[in-house]
Amino acid sequence: MKVPVCAVIDIGKTNKKLFLFDENYKIVLEKSGQFPETTDEDGDPCEDVALLTSWVDESLQEVLALEEYDIKAINFSTYGASLVHVGEDGTPVLPLYNYLKPYPELLKKQFYDTYGGEQEFTRRTASPILGSLNSGMIIYRLKYEKPEVLAKIKYSLHLPQYVGYLVSGQYVSDITSIGCHTNLWDFDNNAYHDWVHQENILEKLAPTEPGDKVVTKSINGQNRLVGIGLHDSSSALIPYLVSFLEPFVLISTGTWCISLNPFNHTPLTDEELQYDCLCYMQYNGKPVKASRLFAGYEHEQQTKRLASHFNKDTDHYKTVTYDARMINELKAGKKTDGIDFEHLSKPPMTEGLFGQRDLTGFESYEQAYHQLILDIVNQQIISTGLVLTESNVKRMFVDGGFGKNPIYMNLLAAAFPNMEIFAASVAQATSLGAALSIHRHWNTQALPPDLIDLRFYNSGSTYIQQ
Repeated sequence: MKVPVCAVIDIGKTNKKLFLFDENYKIVLEKSGQFPETTDEDGDPCEDVALLTSWVDESLQEVLALEEYDIKAINFSTYGASLVHVGEDGTPVLPLYNYLKPYPELLKKQFYDTYGGEQEFTRRTASPILGSLNSGMIIYRLKYEKPEVLAKIKYSLHLPQYVGYLVSGQYVSDITSIGCHTNLWDFDNNAYHDWVHQENILEKLAPTEPGDKVVTKSINGQNRLVGIGLHDSSSALIPYLVSFLEPFVLISTGTWCISLNPFNHTPLTDEELQYDCLCYMQYNGKPVKASRLFAGYEHEQQTKRLASHFNKDTDHYKTVTYDARMINELKAGKKTDGIDFEHLSKPPMTEGLFGQRDLTGFESYEQAYHQLILDIVNQQIISTGLVLTESNVKRMFVDGGFGKNPIYMNLLAAAFPNMEIFAASVAQATSLGAALSIHRHWNTQALPPDLIDLRFYNSGSTYIQQ
């Protein structure tokens, strides 16, 4: 008998994956691929949309041909802030521009001067000024730099919806992509911002559909349910939302450490925007207040520096265990190295503390590494604290790399003694969230209670396996 499954295509910047989840949300099959970037017309690196399109089609056909699985549903999660511009025939008419592509300063100034100034605009759209990372600005740029190309575009689809279109043939927009620092969404009015109408951009945006919508599509002679796709940050939150009813905050750690509070619906303040706060949108249309810290990148750079100075392997930090006495000594010593701490603790906190420290002042790699994590956690406390205001949150979950770091976790538990702090582990949370978002359409079973593995850390610096 065939196993009923949901297929999820998960597109990351580096890894492209396809998963099959059974009705208990266990991964029964995984495929992955990588391919080189290409360049756009300016020579800037970008995703090769032709290779991506081929990979999606070929990978899906491979799993559809497997006799042991009955693919009931298909959904998608991808990185955000990226648009695929398709023409009347549904094929891309432009490169898939990288969200790190430099943005013209004069055009940016023109935009914000026209639409109320930076401070008020960023507050209304919950979108810090991020250039091409504000994906709506890509369409604005096309209007003024390449109007003849803009005229050829039928729809500018966010990447999750483009990948969904490849399977369903449906042109849609999704609120988890529109509502994520795009400059498109007015959070005050819960609608597209006025500039979208005034610049006649709306016609280039496909109709908006709910994040849990599915369409029935005949694929390889069988009717299958196809979702519309989700932005990865919003998708990764779903396993937590379906597992826990009590208010919580999630720190999703990777290159960025993003603190997400789905239970804080207060409007962003100017100060929060300065500290790199923003809003994500859940698939159910509710905003999630979030703050970002570039801590994973800082950790990567500084552990390379430590390895070089102390003549250790770059991943030597993985062998360092938590030493409470060492932390107390570092705190008591208050090594400053002439660092302007007041400046570094103010917005936008893009600079790490540890990079300014003199490594010759440390007795060992272990001592220096404890100081690095202490510095990172001190900034994390400020960043996470911004999304905790005016919300009754008693639990904090940490997933990703820092959730596996005992020094980070123990320091975080000590910093928030009135909260329950958990290291959380979810296998492929982004893909799992995409499957869970359409659970009611394809799955005949109840949601399993063990989607997330938890490890509890208390402020006394020990952990208890859950």
